Amino acid sequence: MTEATEAPAGGRPSQEEIEEALMNVIDPELGVNIVDLGLLYGMRWNDDNALILDMTLTTAACPLQDVIEEQVAQNLEMMIDEWHVNWVWMPPWGPERITEDGRDQMRALGFNI
Repeated sequence: MTEATEAPAGGRPSQEEIEEALMNVIDPELGVNIVDLGLLYGMRWNDDNALILDMTLTTAACPLQDVIEEQVAQNLEMMIDEWHVNWVWMPPWGPERITEDGRDQMRALGFNI
């Protein structure tokens, strides 16, 4: 994942704080958070001080894009004034992007991974 631009003193939350908040966003089909699934490709701040999240889905045809985006909003609204999801499809998501914690979570849910 690319690193978020450094925050000015007393300003933006850190990349770690943002990732921690996004660990509460659970993929409704797989039951694992989007960070450990590897759906978060990167984050950066734009010139207007809005956070841009580069994210993908497990498939481009995923019908749950709105659900995930709403969960992102709920988990960022207390820490960030403005954010946008930049949905990206390249490189395509694959199971190799899942973290070891994500793999453990999936095994606990009964997935053979």
